[in-house]
Amino acid sequence: MNSQRSTDVIRVSLTDWLTDDDEPGTQPQYAMSMVAARSGLGRTTLLRYEEWGVVNPARSGRDRLYSDADLDRLMRAQRLIDDLGVNVAGAAAVLQLREQIIALQRELSALRNQGE
Repeated sequence: MNSQRSTDVIRVSLTDWLTDDDEPGTQPQYAMSMVAARSGLGRTTLLRYEEWGVVNPARSGRDRLYSDADLDRLMRAQRLIDDLGVNVAGAAAVLQLREQIIALQRELSALRNQGE
């Protein structure tokens, strides 16, 4: 019964995750304290996620500045970790693969539009 629930979660997640209908902005604007408050993730966790490649926030001197896209990646990574038991390195890999799939979907769509 429990494995069936996991399969359902994965199916729903893949449908939601492989689209970019509401692509977040990439303009760096949030300090680490703001991201921690909005995401519920602590400073140590944010640094760990950066270390593992989940996000790569912009820098202004010594300060990190996160974009909406960074915040989105952090929340997606946290869902993978909390809901599916993926480790941080695995979450970073999944997010990278997601970005590659979205890029390929865009390329395919552009090629289809050229053929019309």
